[in-house]
Amino acid sequence: MSSQWTQAHVPDQHGRVAVVTGANTGLGFETARVLAEHGATVVLAVRDIAKGRAAAARIHGDVTVQELDLTSLESVRSAVAELRAEHPRIDLLINNAGVMYTPKQTTHDGFEMQFGTNHLGHFALTGLLLDHLLPVPGSRVVTVSSTGHRIRAAIHFDDLQWDRSYSRTAAYGQAKLANLMFTYELQRRLASRGTTVAVAAHPGVSNTELVRNAPAPLRVVADRVAPLVTQSAAMGALPTLRAATDPAVLGGQYYGPGGLGEVRGHPEVVASSPQSYDADIQQRLWDVSEELTKVEFPV
Repeated sequence: MSSQWTQAHVPDQHGRVAVVTGANTGLGFETARVLAEHGATVVLAVRDIAKGRAAAARIHGDVTVQELDLTSLESVRSAVAELRAEHPRIDLLINNAGVMYTPKQTTHDGFEMQFGTNHLGHFALTGLLLDHLLPVPGSRVVTVSSTGHRIRAAIHFDDLQWDRSYSRTAAYGQAKLANLMFTYELQRRLASRGTTVAVAAHPGVSNTELVRNAPAPLRVVADRVAPLVTQSAAMGALPTLRAATDPAVLGGQYYGPGGLGEVRGHPEVVASSPQSYDADIQQRLWDVSEELTKVEFPV
């Protein structure tokens, strides 16, 4: 498989509808921009409508803005109702939005912020929109994970919301590991349908705003080191774009930069951590996620 896949390899997207979360900045913006420039109808699903409209104005193509706050299940349900009314079919759902290394906070529904936003919000969004993808041949759910799924990462079923103690790094690791486990379990459930597939991607180390919540010493280091080791948001978006558009993609694959340590480079199929493939934990996480969000999937 070529290691030089670029934006130029994105096939024509005319006639396809793509919903991209967190699309007003960084990786999400670059993903939405490329899809729109290749002909897709793109929905920027964002928390801040003003920022979403400003982003939409910078993109050439058929672009609309949808308010979506992944920290609120009420907002997720409201957004889904509007998306379903506006778009009878959806070809691409790209679960890109995320927060990283936040101080101890909870979502509107009382979930730990990183787990609630990165995993549970997207879990609910996907479950509520999935019946608009299932009838569409070639439709995909692409969920963005991170190399952080390897760092101090585990699914802490005994304390999912970090009530007893809190580590920004470990909580982020849990959330990004959950993104992968969700993808793999979703693909197992979709496999018999033969239309929709679930795929994961990660951007390597990209120069985006995601680190803004990190402790001050880490931000200082990141600011100094970033130009030396990171890649642009446009490059970081390529694994997501390949997962979303490459005709050769298979359900359950994971795309990331092909360079040393998956830090940077052109997108290739990569492997995730051994524990991410544990089917028993995947299924247990799925059951808990359905219980917490009150969302049941049609698969």
